[in-house]
Amino acid sequence: MSNEKLSLKSKFAFGGLGAGIGLPSQIAFSAITFFYNTMLGLSTELTGIAWLIFSVWNAINDPLFGFIEDRTKSEKYGRRIPYIRFGAPLYGIAFIFCWIPLVDVNDQFALFFNLTIVLFIFDTLFTILGLINFTLPAEMAITAKERANLLVYGAAISSISYVIAFILPLLFLTGNESPTAALEFLVVMIFVGVICAGILFVSSFYLKENKYTQMEETLPVIKGIKETFKNTPFLIYEVSNFSFTFAQTILTTAIFYYVNYVLILSGFMATLPLLLVFVMIFAFFVVFNRLVAKYGVKKTYVLALVWSGISFLLTFFVGWTIYFAIIGFVLIGIGFSGFMLTNQVVIADIVDYDETRTGKRRETTYSGINALITKPAISIANWLFLLIINNFGFDLEQRIQPFSAQLGIMIGFSLIPAIFLIFSSIVMLFYPLDGPQWLAQKAELIKIHEKKELDYLKYVEEKQKGK
Repeated sequence: MSNEKLSLKSKFAFGGLGAGIGLPSQIAFSAITFFYNTMLGLSTELTGIAWLIFSVWNAINDPLFGFIEDRTKSEKYGRRIPYIRFGAPLYGIAFIFCWIPLVDVNDQFALFFNLTIVLFIFDTLFTILGLINFTLPAEMAITAKERANLLVYGAAISSISYVIAFILPLLFLTGNESPTAALEFLVVMIFVGVICAGILFVSSFYLKENKYTQMEETLPVIKGIKETFKNTPFLIYEVSNFSFTFAQTILTTAIFYYVNYVLILSGFMATLPLLLVFVMIFAFFVVFNRLVAKYGVKKTYVLALVWSGISFLLTFFVGWTIYFAIIGFVLIGIGFSGFMLTNQVVIADIVDYDETRTGKRRETTYSGINALITKPAISIANWLFLLIINNFGFDLEQRIQPFSAQLGIMIGFSLIPAIFLIFSSIVMLFYPLDGPQWLAQKAELIKIHEKKELDYLKYVEEKQKGK
């Protein structure tokens, strides 16, 4: 087992996969509301309704495509790689057309229809590829050590793409009153779409799949869903994760309105708030890693949620100017650092706990059900934010908004996330996978994994000798 080693090309390819998927999706799902609402002029009400309609499909497509992908078998390409290789150009094209309405932009209903269709198509392709990115580490590597090493490459390369994903829209969409602003943004988006599609296509030739995964038996669909909903720690986590996803979505959507109409920033200064968040996220990974080692995953996770909630609350009161907003964003970044470090560990523990009950590793199933429950939060958060600012008098035609509209933006941007994050932390207090008893269960599970890995490697050796 200890001799397993993936090639450097495969590790970089996995990082490229995450970046190629993540960069377009982060830009699209964070900036498309602001783009259609303020640049194309789609009314706030219709933009919100488009997100609500989309939420239905957004909830069901993950478990649907997870089921289809798990049952894909190809001797030539493998189970996951065909979707990446042949889906890459479609993903790039769909991203580009997020910014090219194929209707008369002066027709509100046609523009509303265009936004809804674009959300459906782009998210479908994102789901197909995103599920693969979630499941591949377990299928590329057998040993826990090599999986962890693979994830380091994935996280390092993907993190760069996330920073770019937030900087580009802020640079080209906020404070730009040039008549060519939309064209400049479109050119950049075409470039992003083409480059990311190319990265995904090339990466597909260097990714490695362990073919034994195609032979493993999976639980029947209905039984698998039932077993998932019997997992109490998972259900508690989902309530908490729904609330965090709600808050996170408002941050990435409302930041454009906040920067443009409250702080009234443009150019590099418009990117400063989110740059501070990312700097703090990376800077405090080491701190939260030590907290996990000392106090455990659950306590650190709850601390991160409470810290983030209080930081948003503070931002509501002091974040009306860039100088005081900096304090809020530094604190928000610290809290998000703890969440980003511990969230995947919490999910892994939940899947481990499920394995103690069912005897099977079911990452894809949990990914799909997680999306089924939490993805509606993305649509509802967008709709709620737009509803709030509309009721507080937000006017698309005005560059300088009245105080009432700015107040609405601040309520939606900071007060609502604060409430949801604090609620999320309270729910996680009931999360049971913590303490000596759980650590003992994990120790036994590690032994089971080692035996499974050893049995499989012996099977491979015997099969090779028989050739």
